[in-house]
Amino acid sequence: MPRRLPPGARGVALTFDDGPHPEGTPALLDLLGEANTVATFFLVGEQVERWPRLAERIVREGHSVALHGYRHRLLLRIPPPVLARDLDRGASVLEHATGRVPTRYRPPYGIFSPAGLALVRRRGWDTLLWSRWGHDWRGSIAPERIAGEATRQLGDGDVVLLHDADHYNAAGSWRNTLAAMPRILATMERLGLPAVTPESAATDQPAASL
Repeated sequence: MPRRLPPGARGVALTFDDGPHPEGTPALLDLLGEANTVATFFLVGEQVERWPRLAERIVREGHSVALHGYRHRLLLRIPPPVLARDLDRGASVLEHATGRVPTRYRPPYGIFSPAGLALVRRRGWDTLLWSRWGHDWRGSIAPERIAGEATRQLGDGDVVLLHDADHYNAAGSWRNTLAAMPRILATMERLGLPAVTPESAATDQPAASL
């Protein structure tokens, strides 16, 4: 499974899983907007149903959206027919809320089952895991440590995994992620690494400016 942007891509893809979240997502969007930075949000269908306007806002403000399933469940535990329905329901919910047909998928926990991979490929979706992450799903991890782990040996083509929600993580963990973001963005700026989306990296075009 791809863990990085296409070979030769310049920049870093900031990705956020498990949203939208009624507090974490708008706070993060505000921060990204102030920093003129784009990101990719891997959204969970059941959360999009609860907060469709937040999903729409993500797209409206120039960010990329992708599917993280309708429910956040380990694929290895889901029978193929059930998983097929989960994928299709998640895609439908995401399209209805954002007007965008999903073309990219990341499985919960970053783990594919053989059947899951076949189903995703059958739908023609791209997959993307990650090459760097801040382990920010843990409630006890400090913002400076999140930033340090997310940017360790950071370079062109890296995909950074973070979370803007705590639906499936430690309660309030998104607050530490939010506090870590200025450090992460400052490191990217110091290293001369622009934020890009997988789409802009694949087409060798700069990400849309916010």
